[in-house]
Amino acid sequence: MLLKRVFDVFFALIGVIILLPLFVIIAISVSINSRGGVFYIQHRVGRNGVDFKLLKFRTMYANADKAGLLTIGHHDYRITTAGYWLRRYKLDELPQLFNVLIGDMSFVGPRPEVRKYVEIYSPKQRRVLSVKPGITDKASIMYFNENELLAAAYEPEQFYIKEIIPSKIQYNLEYIDKHNLWLDIKIIWQTLKKVASK
Repeated sequence: MLLKRVFDVFFALIGVIILLPLFVIIAISVSINSRGGVFYIQHRVGRNGVDFKLLKFRTMYANADKAGLLTIGHHDYRITTAGYWLRRYKLDELPQLFNVLIGDMSFVGPRPEVRKYVEIYSPKQRRVLSVKPGITDKASIMYFNENELLAAAYEPEQFYIKEIIPSKIQYNLEYIDKHNLWLDIKIIWQTLKKVASK
């Protein structure tokens, strides 16, 4: 949808310009707090099942993802001190504005998943790959406390696979069936309110 793309590019560009000083401050904080690069780049599955490189500010110690892809609770031992605050207020997601500018992502759309979990989607669930993934979506709002849910689960990964993924996909399929620019604006606003309430 052309209008959606124009909206994405315009506000992503404005966001990058306005937030540039914050980007610099975060980059310095990440660098000082632990060894490793400022950014964390992870392959995620995008529209039509094509992989792309998702950008985030690094919130974990270098190579921490080798211990598992899921973050279990806000106090996961792999998360740095700076990373804790970045995750709390979702500031680690800000570099995805560049993903939006490139065209890999939209502001609103199903959150992109790693290939490992996409491989277990049913044919019906794979319909979430028919649209661009987003920085936020309804599922992200409903599962804002996902880390805490995983921390409380007996088998976190199985809980994620059997409970959280199907629920998130259902929210996303409903979004795909009725998405429009007004709904996108509403979801963005709800996301900002959720973050501000933390």
